Amino acid sequence: MKSSSNNSGISRRQFLAVTGAVLAAPTLIPASALGRGGATAPSERITLGVVGWGMQGPSNTDAFLREKDCQVLTACDLDQNHLQAAMSRINGHYGTSDCKSYKDFREMMARSDIDAVMLAVPDTWHALVAVEAANNKKDIYGEKPLARTIAEQQAIVQAVQKNQRIWQTGSWQRSVANFHKAAEIVRNGMIGKITRVEIGLPEGPHDESMHKHLPGTTPPAELDYDTWIGPSRMVPYIEKCVHAHWRWNYNTGGGQLLDWIGHHCDIAHWGMDCDSSGPLEVEGQGVFPPHDAMWNTCTKYRITAQYPKDIEMVIAGGYDDIKGGTKWIGMDGWVWVSRGNAFESSNPEWADARQLPEQLRKVKLYESSNHIGNFLDCVKSRKPTITPIETAHHSAIPGHLGYIATVVGRKIKWDADKEVIIGDPEASKLLTREFRGPWKLS
Repeated sequence: MKSSSNNSGISRRQFLAVTGAVLAAPTLIPASALGRGGATAPSERITLGVVGWGMQGPSNTDAFLREKDCQVLTACDLDQNHLQAAMSRINGHYGTSDCKSYKDFREMMARSDIDAVMLAVPDTWHALVAVEAANNKKDIYGEKPLARTIAEQQAIVQAVQKNQRIWQTGSWQRSVANFHKAAEIVRNGMIGKITRVEIGLPEGPHDESMHKHLPGTTPPAELDYDTWIGPSRMVPYIEKCVHAHWRWNYNTGGGQLLDWIGHHCDIAHWGMDCDSSGPLEVEGQGVFPPHDAMWNTCTKYRITAQYPKDIEMVIAGGYDDIKGGTKWIGMDGWVWVSRGNAFESSNPEWADARQLPEQLRKVKLYESSNHIGNFLDCVKSRKPTITPIETAHHSAIPGHLGYIATVVGRKIKWDADKEVIIGDPEASKLLTREFRGPWKLS
């Protein structure tokens, strides 16, 4: 493991270099199989384990494979077909057969020769896997939203802080130039006092065939379904409720709202200087399929949050008046930003430059042009990443509170310092959930 900035002494790799000790000599990897800059000495590479090979795991792993100062040593998945695909991809890249496969993430986390992990698992698993990683002194690249509930997010934050781990969230938009420029314009007061923020997210799927109850079937032999469902309530296996589709049922995911809140709300908070704060009040409305439907997450939603300094935030999916992306509206102008290098503003001159002129950058935001590379650099330097654990937590809170307000059907009041809902026991119960045994957060 890596030594933290607060620890004295030398790192594991430095110790091995000084003493000449050999635990397990790694295979020499051809320079052509490594990323930018060519070969790096094996003792200097960050060793990585990957957990999850569904939608996000392969692309995240490909990004790590391109980095010269990283070597992927292990892969973990509960689906044998996915696991085999992971092994083929990783070993094929290096031209070796050294990558070790795991079905139990706890066994992988226990390895002392793994420095960091990439986690790309369903929301229901985020807290259990991340806490296990942190307690085993692994640095973590984790996906958004931070966890299935606010209480689970709090558990991850505590574990990462207690163990002094480096955390990077997959909120990669902060490492893209147009988002950085837009947020800096806002933070430097160029639109005046912020009065309103609009966050446009995708609406949920409208497949009527999935908005009804269907009986389950026998899980395929290659999938350990009992473990896959994990801490969630046990339900019959339905093919279109696992793997890429788990996010459409509240038993395992949070729908489009929670799937995307860690992207565009993350950028909104960056411009608002709210990475360590949150709203005061939240209310919402949504269109829900039947509770027992295979896909029961909101298809259409609109959430309004009141922030300090009289700022109103609107988060919406499926409403034409809220454009996809992030828009800050101030007393002296506005800025809108989204993917595909999309950028619009009240001042056309702002669109011309890649970033603000130096004389206007009184507030300079953290800069990164490579989200994965930033994580690896911070693993080595022990400095915070561009999307650290506290930022991930606060970026997702408005989505969680919006869901809760929509479910209970009334405005809720939030104490951002204590992280509690004020005066509403029914709503407060939704800050957490009951875990199916034997799973529990330690």
